[in-house]
Parts: sequence; C-alpha cells; structure tokens
Amino acid sequence: MTRESILFTPGKIGPLTLRNRTIRASAFESMCPGNAPSKQLYDYHRSVAAGGIGMTNLAYAAVTRSGLSFEKQLLMRKEIIPDLRKITDAIHAEGAAASVQLGHCGNMSHRNICGCTPISASGGFNIYSPTRVRGMNKSELAPMARAYGEAVRLAREAGMDAVEIHAGHGYLISQFLSPYTNHRKDEFGGSLENRMRFMKMCMDEVMKAAGTDMAVVVKMNMRDGFKGGMEIDECLEVARVLQDECGAHALALSGGFVSKAPMYVMRGAMPIRTMAHYMPFGYLPLGVRMVGRFMIPTVPFKEAYFLEDALKFRAALKLPLIYLGGLVSRDKIEEVLADGFEFVAMARALINEPGFVNRMKEDEHARCDCGHSNYCIARMYSKDMVCHKYIKDLPSSIVKEIKELEFK
Repeated sequence: MTRESILFTPGKIGPLTLRNRTIRASAFESMCPGNAPSKQLYDYHRSVAAGGIGMTNLAYAAVTRSGLSFEKQLLMRKEIIPDLRKITDAIHAEGAAASVQLGHCGNMSHRNICGCTPISASGGFNIYSPTRVRGMNKSELAPMARAYGEAVRLAREAGMDAVEIHAGHGYLISQFLSPYTNHRKDEFGGSLENRMRFMKMCMDEVMKAAGTDMAVVVKMNMRDGFKGGMEIDECLEVARVLQDECGAHALALSGGFVSKAPMYVMRGAMPIRTMAHYMPFGYLPLGVRMVGRFMIPTVPFKEAYFLEDALKFRAALKLPLIYLGGLVSRDKIEEVLADGFEFVAMARALINEPGFVNRMKEDEHARCDCGHSNYCIARMYSKDMVCHKYIKDLPSSIVKEIKELEFK
C-alpha cells in the first residue's frame, strides 16, 4: 500500500495553517535598494503566491544595521512597515501565507555595508569580505537578542503570519554554535551547552514577541559541511533544544557555511564568469576570475541532496520538519513527504518557475526545467536573483558557462 499524498492538503505550523505543504524557501532576492522593499520584491512574491505556494518567505531581513551583509538587503525598521504590508496583503489576496526570515550576518559583512567593524562570536578575519572581525562583548548579547524580538514585533505589524529565525549557514547565531567560529573563553564558548546560550537568549525573545498567533520556524544546519565545524550529533542536540526548550514550531533543515563551504548549501558549481561579469569594475572581479574556483569549490548536485541527513532528524524529533535542498520534481517531493516530512521548501525551482506549484496540481510527474547552473546565485551578489531564462541578450561567454554547468 502506498501512502496517499498530502502535498495539496492543509498543514499546521504552530498556530498557522497553510493551504498546502509547499513553502518558498528563504533565498536572498537582492531586491531591496536602500534596505527597503521594492516593487520588484512585491511582484516576485505576489507571483509565487499566485503560483500556488502555501507560504512564501521574504529573505533575509537584518535585525540590526550591523547585521547587513548586502547592499540590497531588507533591514527591519518602522519606516518600511507600510511597504511590507503591501506585500503581505498581496500574498494573502492570492491565498498564501507570508513569512520573513530574520537574522544577523555576523562576520559576513564589511564596514562599507554595515557601517561598523563586523561582529561575531569571536574576533578574526573574514577573507570573503575581506575584513577584520570583532568578537562581541558579553554586554552586547542581551541587546542583540532583544533586537530579534523587536524584529518579530515589526513582522507582525507588517502582517506576517510567521517568522523564520536564521540559525544556520554560518551567520551570527550559527557563528556562536560552531566551534569553527566560536573560540570564546566565557560561558558563551567551549562546550555545546555554552555555545547554545546565545541562541536560547534570542529564541526566548522571539517566542515572547511571537505570542500565540505567529508561527516560528528556525532554519538550522544539520552539518556545517567541513572538518572542524559542527557535525550531525551536535546539530541533533541543537534541534532537540529548539524543540524541547525553546518551543520552536518547526525546523527548516539545511547545512553549510557561507564563508567556508558555500556550495555545500546550494550544490553544483558557482559560475565564476557570471559572478565576475555582474560585479562593479575594479580589482574584485579580477580576483574572482583568478581564484574564484579555489575559494568556491564545486559540490556535486543531486535531487534532494540533504535527504539522507534529514531522515536522521526526522527519526529523532517530533515537531514539524521542513525539507529543503534540491527539489525540482513532484516525484521527489512526494517521496520526501512520504518519508514523514510535513512540508517541503524550494527556492531555485520557484525562481525558474513561480507557478510550479500550480503546475504540479495538473501533472503528477511535473518537473521544472531549472538546470542548477546557479546563474541566479552568481547574479544575486551584485544585481538581483533572476533565472537566466528571463534575461535577454546574455553575453555568449555566460551562455556558454550556463550550458557547461547545467545539471543533467
């Protein structure tokens, strides 16, 4: 006997019910000039909602100015609430739920972006920016945790149904969790219990602010993706704490460190020629062309590439789990849901085809034509996240690179 599909049935995340089991994952759009919502951001998320998604996530909003890592990234503040409200109203009008991912990039910034020396669990140097990084003083931790709570309150005011707290990918909370970036000698460093203290402080403020009417999802790593980072045993313990002590309503399972193992997150190769093409003229694109392949090594892509690790989390946890990572076909989505995951999340599939969820209703073997060349990601860092198939008159060198890198 095969399990009846739950894909197009309602599903609950805490107090929130989604119309189906699909979520637009929190992939950074780079559509917020001046750190504020734009018409392009509005149009994109409205189109995904109209395309049948259960919930769409705006990504990723900094809880303080020091948490900005990109020029065109959302910064949560009172002034942007009216424009955010227009987006949530449009999403709701299409029948979907609205969420915003909240986080702080920690050491993944530069003074030119955040206006200060970047901060982290510990001091050091971030070669990807490149910049010197300052370890946070103990007195700064409680105010930063409160900033997460205030961002949740602003999200509610903007009409969001849910928030996703970013505790993975080597951003600030993840930098406290990982022994790779946390070398503190106080009670916030050393043992895993100590390294989780800052996360628990943030979650305490988040859950108080969320109250009883907002859903709280936490995006977390199942592995950091490199030697010296967190492995699955420690990440499972973090997940148990988020479930049993912090009260998270669901977990979005991911992996990788943007500053150390970026393609572990996304898989495939980074199109270096494309990335350099969109960068402003200067030494940076030249450096990317020269050493980009060494700094951003390829990690082979396959459908549902996180599934093996995610199944271990499914076996150990009771709360709803959101599977993401390499979903481009209904067949694989059905397999993942049959394995006990309550929801599936997609990003690149919906950049390629915003109406993919609706098409899956009509075709039980629907597959989007995203080839995972990662053009959209390479373009994102300097311009915006758009699929190459919507761009006219691409240079022949980029067309060639896309064809070389597409997953077959």
